[in-house]
Amino acid sequence: MTATNTQDILRKLPGVDSLLELAKTDTATEEIPPRVLKTAIRQTLERLRSRIRKGDTANVSPDNCLATALAMARKVLKPKLVPCINATGVVLHTNLGRALLCDDALSNITTIASGYSNLEFNIETGKRGIRYAAVEDLLCELTGAEAAMAVNNNAGAVLLCLDTLANGREVIVSRGELVEIGGSFRIPDVMAKSGGILKEVGATNRTHLKDYETAITDETAMLLKVHTSNYRIQGFTKSVSLPELAALGKERKVQVMEDLGSGTLIDFSKYGLAKEPTVSDSVASGADIVTFSGDKLLGGPQTGIIVGKRAAIEKIKTNPLTRALRIDKLTLASLESTLRLYRNEAEAVEKIPTLRMLSQSFEQTKKRAEPLLQEIQERVKASAVVEYADLSSRTGGGAFPELALPSRCIAISPLAMSAAHLEKRMRMNTPAIIGRIDNNRFIIDPRTLQQGDTQTIADALATILLENKR
Repeated sequence: MTATNTQDILRKLPGVDSLLELAKTDTATEEIPPRVLKTAIRQTLERLRSRIRKGDTANVSPDNCLATALAMARKVLKPKLVPCINATGVVLHTNLGRALLCDDALSNITTIASGYSNLEFNIETGKRGIRYAAVEDLLCELTGAEAAMAVNNNAGAVLLCLDTLANGREVIVSRGELVEIGGSFRIPDVMAKSGGILKEVGATNRTHLKDYETAITDETAMLLKVHTSNYRIQGFTKSVSLPELAALGKERKVQVMEDLGSGTLIDFSKYGLAKEPTVSDSVASGADIVTFSGDKLLGGPQTGIIVGKRAAIEKIKTNPLTRALRIDKLTLASLESTLRLYRNEAEAVEKIPTLRMLSQSFEQTKKRAEPLLQEIQERVKASAVVEYADLSSRTGGGAFPELALPSRCIAISPLAMSAAHLEKRMRMNTPAIIGRIDNNRFIIDPRTLQQGDTQTIADALATILLENKR
């Protein structure tokens, strides 16, 4: 296209004002806020100019420009945070929002959000109250701790505790416990921000009690134990137990803290899963402070929970950082409802989605897979091979890294497209359906499916596979 032709086409582009006038004649624009529409028109025209200057041909009629702008505006108006169907089998899928909230928590959130509450008001005295009061007694009851509080997440909890109890002083940690959690956040980095001075002891695979003993000086504020919940070191290994550290801390008058990461309030080994230290185990060991997440194995909202000795907790509560890291009323309402269920363990396992999915047996996944397979086979007909595949689900969220949960899955092998292409099309569905690829098959794991997901998945597969076949 010559320079003259380019200029001719550019001159034919309608102006912003003329397109806004044209939009008034289209009832489809009534649902779009004027500022959004105007911005979309400007961006549409700018993109067209850019294409034309590069030599591309473009339809610059007013009707086409407006239609393109309307499509852009509708896309802008769609929510960015949207529901997804988790068909991956990863229960605590960090990218998909981790723990699902139980019905009790959702109901309480609605109740508290729709009106005023006693968030920081003591109804009995008529004076200002403390927001932690809603969950502190519950946490103490469930863990055996003297005091408790909650902040925005576990990294925040660790930061707050170190800043309060060890700022400017040494914190002794085993070299094998300097973990990195999701998003490249590392314990040494969190400690540096807190003002604590990291003092590593032992080797990567072996740390002895004497390593801690010889490292303690007058500048030592804390012995920190970090639960390596997202990896395992196997073979020639040695670590120091929390009770041993607690005894040493008491003898040398040094505080002991454990970061449990994915803390749990129940013994998962009773449900056929690996043995994990419970929060009450850590508290009973004599640790001064124990921190853990609320949205992992606990199955509640994103929070960082701090439990332990009253003297230490009271210091933490008065740290100015506490206000910056505090949780809001909706998180508090959700956390309280979740914790209340733990008073009856059987009820907690039944009602808290994370616990229910993790404790699901292979036989239960078989029962859930049967109607799903039949529905998919009936809908997609001869456009794909649909069969069972006995694979493994995962806990996710940095918990139980080596634990494979046997699960009967559905494997779909498309005949007219690759499994990777099917995965993408399912991901771009509304709602997005997130599965996984195994041996060039698209896998749907029933362990993480929720009520109503089966029909949505079957509809999407039928549309994608049969459309492609035509």
